[in-house]
Amino acid sequence: MPAFITTAGLGLIICILGIINMTGNISSLHWYHRQRVTEENKKPFGRLVGLGTLIIGISLIIYAALLFIFEQTKIDALVIIGTVELIASIVVGASISFYAMKRYNGGIF
Repeated sequence: MPAFITTAGLGLIICILGIINMTGNISSLHWYHRQRVTEENKKPFGRLVGLGTLIIGISLIIYAALLFIFEQTKIDALVIIGTVELIASIVVGASISFYAMKRYNGGIF
């Protein structure tokens, strides 16, 4: 199976989890976070964590698209651009999620 299919599938699953979290349903998160976030903060907490997760998922789908185009054209710059985009998006998405964890339950662990 080509790598771009696996990467796009993973990105789609992560996007779906992010959207679920953004609705306020934080059941996919670790029990620690579900337990420590107050009922009134579950929705804003879920929105921020979901946003961070969604950013990561979308970046995986974009990376997969660039991998697909690379396999068709063999333009090496696409892999470099995709890798930079993926790393930057993971940093941004994780930062948003960690900020939400710090703000709404006092820490990431």
